Amino acid sequence: MPTVVLTGATRGIGRAAAIELAARGAELALVGRDAERVRATAHEARESGGGAPVHEHVADLTRTNEVRRLGGELLEAHPRIDVLANNAGALFTARHTTPEGFEQTFALNHLATFLLTHLLLDRLTASGGRVVTTSSDAHQSGLLGLDDLQSERGRFRPTRVYGTTKLCNILFTRELQRRNAAIAANCFHPGVIRTGFGKNDGALVRIGMTLVGPFLASPQAGARSLMWLALDPAAGQLRGQYIERQRPVEPSAQAQDDRLAGALWERSQVLLAATGGGAAHG
Repeated sequence: MPTVVLTGATRGIGRAAAIELAARGAELALVGRDAERVRATAHEARESGGGAPVHEHVADLTRTNEVRRLGGELLEAHPRIDVLANNAGALFTARHTTPEGFEQTFALNHLATFLLTHLLLDRLTASGGRVVTTSSDAHQSGLLGLDDLQSERGRFRPTRVYGTTKLCNILFTRELQRRNAAIAANCFHPGVIRTGFGKNDGALVRIGMTLVGPFLASPQAGARSLMWLALDPAAGQLRGQYIERQRPVEPSAQAQDDRLAGALWERSQVLLAATGGGAAHG
């Protein structure tokens, strides 16, 4: 069975996927920002009965220096990596910036995915591996402007900003696949899931999520496409696709813009280079 690196592993879809992946015998490298939650999820994964090792890694992926540290830690600990599941993500209801000066929704949902994938790409390529990224149909409400990636202009609209970062996930997947034919890079919409997502700050959002919670799908249902893309032999044949319910579908028109995908890639490299270290595989 493969070695799987899973970010955002301690809540919702990530936690459900961690337990099921472990039950199926995958060796896991679980990544979360809270050491206690990582430890608890790792314990549940080990108790699932699959028998393979479950490793714990703690990092705050809103910070690029933490992503770089994590990348080095993963490379040192895992001589083979078969799957990188970029699942960490959040919706923040107000504009905040990271210590490096990035708007934190963009930093977590896009830049962390971009940078960690680059750091692990040689290892993934050597195994003919897979990169699975959690996107969302919220990408359809996104609008990517390369001249305002930090959402500095006008009023901060949390759902629009979140949707734009999910659009970035799809564009990143397409460009990653174009540049790296040896791996299988795909992303997916998990559905509208009952999870801790959306509760980062903002009383109205927390109340809203609590009220609609009973009508949402379970984290286990949301994890199905992640599991399928990570392990299924047929899914391993897909290249650069956007998946819903274990089948490819067409994303929005902007998400299919290959020129925009290339431009986002280049711009992301420039932004990361400015924080003290570029991303490889230009």
